[in-house]
Order: sequence, then C-alpha cells, then structure tokens
Amino acid sequence: MDLIPAPVRCRLDDGAPGHTLDATTTLTAGPGAEATARWLRGELGAATGFPFPPGGGRSGIRLLTDDRVRAELGEEGYRLTVDAGGTAVVGGGPAGVFWGAQTLRQLLGPDAFRRAPLPGRVWRLPHARIEDRPRFGWRGMMLDVARHFLPKDAVLRYVDLLAAHKLNVLHLHLTDDQGWRVEILRHPRLTEVGAWRPRTRRGHRASPLWDDTPHGGFYTQDDVREIVAYAAARHVRVVPEIDVPGHSQAAIAAYPWLGNADAADTEALGVWDDWGISENVLAPTDEVLRFYEGVFEELLALFPAETSPFVHVGGDECPKGQWRRSPAAQARIRELGLADEDELQSWFIRHFDHWLADRGRRLIGWDEILEGGLADGAAVSSWRGYAGGIAAAGAGHDVVMCPEQQVYLDHRQDGGPDEPVPIGYVRTLEDVYRFEPVPPELDAAAAAHVLGAQANVWTEVMEDQSRVDYQVFPRLAAFAEVVWSALPGPADRYWPGFRDRMAGHFRRLDALGVQYRPPGGPLPWQRRPGVLGRPIEGPPPNV
Repeated sequence: MDLIPAPVRCRLDDGAPGHTLDATTTLTAGPGAEATARWLRGELGAATGFPFPPGGGRSGIRLLTDDRVRAELGEEGYRLTVDAGGTAVVGGGPAGVFWGAQTLRQLLGPDAFRRAPLPGRVWRLPHARIEDRPRFGWRGMMLDVARHFLPKDAVLRYVDLLAAHKLNVLHLHLTDDQGWRVEILRHPRLTEVGAWRPRTRRGHRASPLWDDTPHGGFYTQDDVREIVAYAAARHVRVVPEIDVPGHSQAAIAAYPWLGNADAADTEALGVWDDWGISENVLAPTDEVLRFYEGVFEELLALFPAETSPFVHVGGDECPKGQWRRSPAAQARIRELGLADEDELQSWFIRHFDHWLADRGRRLIGWDEILEGGLADGAAVSSWRGYAGGIAAAGAGHDVVMCPEQQVYLDHRQDGGPDEPVPIGYVRTLEDVYRFEPVPPELDAAAAAHVLGAQANVWTEVMEDQSRVDYQVFPRLAAFAEVVWSALPGPADRYWPGFRDRMAGHFRRLDALGVQYRPPGGPLPWQRRPGVLGRPIEGPPPNV
C-alpha cells in the first residue's frame, strides 16, 4: 500500500473482506475523538457524498482514545483496524486519533482527497491492521511569508497539507527587512508602512530584473487567531517568528527611531526591495526593548501557550557595522561591561530569553543565538549545518535540526537548465529521503535533546502559491517520512520502495491541487527562463 509516511507496522490482507462504505455508514466518536470526527465527517462527506451519521454500532467507523495505546505508543500513536465488521481508529490521545484518521483517508484512495464526489466510485477500506507512532515530536515546516506574502487562505491550505503528511509544526516567519506581516495594535505603522514595498527584485540579487508592482499584505489579529485555531484543530502548532535584532529594516522604516539614527539616516529608509542581509539593525536601547516587549505581549495573546509554547526570535545574520559606528551603541557596550558588538547581540537575545521565560514561554532562535550563552529553557534551530545543533544538544539545549545544506526547500531540485530560478545545492527527492536529523556525533543523552526537524521554505524567489508548491512538493513527502517513520540509517533506506509509493501519492497531490514538480522535470509554465538564481555546484558539505 502506498501509505506516506510509512507506518511502524502495517498488515494488509487483500484476500480478506474489508469494509465497504455507503450512505448508511456511521461515524462514532468516543471522548477525546469528537474533533477528529467532525473533521473526518467533513472531508469524507465532501469526497463521497455520504452523511456519516453518528451511531452506536460496531459496523461503522469508530474513533476512540485508549490509555493502553497511550502507554504503548504515546499521545500521537494509534492503532487502525479494518475488517468486514467495521473500522476502528484507537489513538493514545486526540492527536493519535487524528493521525490515524489521516491514514484511513489515504487507504480510501486519492479520490478521498477531493472536495466533491465523482460518479461510479466504490469506497472500500482494505482489511488492515496498522500500528503507528512518530519518531519525533517536532515535525515541521518553516514558511517565509515576509519576503513574499501569502494570504490567509493560502496559509490555511498549507496547514491542511502539513496535516495530511502528519507534520505538526508550522513555523511562520512573520517579519524581515522586506515586510512586516502581523498587525500590532499599539504600533499601527508596522503594517501601515512596514507591510508594503514599492517593488521587488525578480530572481537572485544578481538579477537585473524588477517587478515594479507594489507588494505586501499582513494578517490582522483575527486572521492570526483563525490560523492558530484552524491549525490546533488539526494538531498543528504554530510557531511565530519576530526577527531581532537584525532583519529589521521594515520595522525601522515604520519607526525610524528603532534604528541606529546616529550611524545611519534611518528617516530615509523604506521597506527593503532587495534580497540579502540589510545592514540596518535595531538600536540597543531601552526604548527599543520596551517597543518589542509590547510587540511580544500582543503576540503572546494571539498564540496561546497551550498551542504555541515556543516563540522564535530569529537572532541570525546581524551585521555589526552600524553598532561599531554608533556612539550610543558603543556607550551601551561600555555600560553593560561587554567585550564587543557580538556580545551586544547576545545581550539583546538574552533579554528576550528571560522576558519570555518569565511569561511561561520558551525562546527558540537560529543557531547564532548560541554565541554568548542561553538560558536553560531556550532552544536552537540549527540552520548553518549540524554543528550548531551538536553544540546546543551537548550543552543541554533542545534542538530542531534544519540544516540548509539538506532541508532548505528553496534549494533547487535538479541540476538541469530548466529549474526555475535555481538556488543553492541540488537537493533531489531522494536526497531529502536520506536526510538524518540526529548526527552520529551525539551520544544518547545529547540525542535526546533533538526535538525533531523542520524543512525551511524561504520565499525570496517564490512569488506566489504555485511557486511555493513547486519547491515544497514532492520533497515535503520525503521529509515527512524521515521525521515520522522508523527508518534505518540514510544509506540503508529503501529508496525504490519509497519512489514506488510516491506514484500513488502524486495522485493524492493531484486531487489536492498541489502544483508539485513532476518527476520528469518542470512543466513549461513552471520554468522561469532568463531569471537569474544562485546555483552552487557540487555536493553540499556535511558541516
């Protein structure tokens, strides 16, 4: 069977009678399974046209939680059984029931992912015994909506796509030099000014091409509440990212006093229309700290602790030139007894580390935040390779592995000339399938600090949903299996079997309207001839 991600144990018997669904099939939920029943009734009802009324018999679909399953398989584990008498999904908790229901949907075939019934379909679940649990608790994707804005409905769609692959974290990159994407009521210019740029470079920063159409957008606070609630109903946690102290030109364009006005003409700044790393960074003043504390106060109210315990603060790629030229920044370094500008950046991050911890949240940031030390509860997104994650885990910090050389999905999928705006190393579907989140250098105690992994989707050269789809899929399916399934080491993974299962999975993606990269290469309208990228030749380093 072409299940993706592969379950821990799966026994299908095509010779034994399965469970045929029809207009009389009931759908019953026990305690803890009610939300999944609502979701499944809506999805399967749309695809089949059947009502799936509640009922008390064993002949329908039954969704249950069970303490014994929790003890054996964990909160997210489940058992799914199908025979002629009916279907049962028993989860260790509500999340386990939901993941089991996702497997049930896959068993029904690609048409179960459509939004309206097609004529002549027979809906039959095969005789099955499946037992399953995830390898990691953090199975995520980072979506950059700052560089190219995606409207709310596109984000909700990606929540559904993550859930369909049993991924449970959506990391939203909400702010950067090129745009501020979340409404902050006490600072309205962040979106009035910071959410819009006058033009956008097409392609890599070496490209001479420009799109002169103004670009922007933002999520209202009610939009954010809707996204968070929609995701929570699908057992997906949303991690917001507000970047400090670098990647902040959009905020400085809105409020020039946030920048180093004694080292640069911050009044003249606009939202950046180019790619790369802007030298315009936040000033290390108490007024700036209070401003961002206000931002985070509103953010915490939008992202409840029970669904979003982590808050990402960026902390990466902060040029120090303005701080070196700023008399105020130099005075702050002396006042705080710091050695240099690098320690000043660490001071900035540690401030919000303690501020968030005092409010019951955990800070997470890119691996540069290790430089200068972290509070005990802080976690690290290891992006520059494995080294930051290895150092963090060895020091007792939790880690999310997302090395750019392996799982940055903006990197190109093939070395051929037709790849649209080729960026970075070639990372094929097979390459992602052989990604391993836990490096062999970690002993058992340090490896326990690897919460999981996430694939990162930076959108500088992805102007709309179709381009994001092309870069993300089908590779996200391989990534999902890596972080969910109990796979052997990278060299021993059975690539031909996964490739064969993808043949069926492509039909699911078709039904979902995903504009993935076909196995044979990009279709004519997926190419971007003449738009320069930044390809890097050779295999990526293992750093």
